[in-house]
Amino acid sequence: MTSTDDLAPTDDPRPDGLRRADSLVVVNTGNGKGKSSAAFGMMIRAIARGWNVAVVQFIKSGDWNTGEEKIARQLGVDWHAFGEGFTWDSDDLSNDRAHAAAGWAKAVETMNAGKHQLVIFDELTYLSSFNWLDISEIVSAISNRPSHVNVIITGRDAAPELIEIADTVTEMREVKHAYQQGIRAMRGLDY
Repeated sequence: MTSTDDLAPTDDPRPDGLRRADSLVVVNTGNGKGKSSAAFGMMIRAIARGWNVAVVQFIKSGDWNTGEEKIARQLGVDWHAFGEGFTWDSDDLSNDRAHAAAGWAKAVETMNAGKHQLVIFDELTYLSSFNWLDISEIVSAISNRPSHVNVIITGRDAAPELIEIADTVTEMREVKHAYQQGIRAMRGLDY
């Protein structure tokens, strides 16, 4: 008789020779939900370990009053939102581009200051995929950050150059979405 325990792995899947790293670059990309949510879960983990954390958002508006921002600020996270919202709602994409450039300047300043052990660049991938910022500038800044600063990057369509410098890349794949059934984003679950 076979029990379900028989399917459990018994060999350690970890590679030999694991080493510690000073910091990591994590990319959450793909067309599915959960990229930012996963990053904010790691934010909570970092705060629980006593780390200083900063978030720089590039598309989401600071006026949206998201639950993540509310709790993060209560927990002492330095939170900076430079987005104007969805580009398809924009009346002036040059204004959105200017906000993104200001956000990137703040992101680089925050990362290079070395005050934070974790910085989250929420929706950074769009700056390169929209051609608002050259990917080489992003890659150079992240590659030359202080050695103790961990970086999490979220957004769809992560450039191959970004994937190359990342230590961990997760692609969220949409299987099914409530929008497809005509259901709006829900406060508490989606924002």
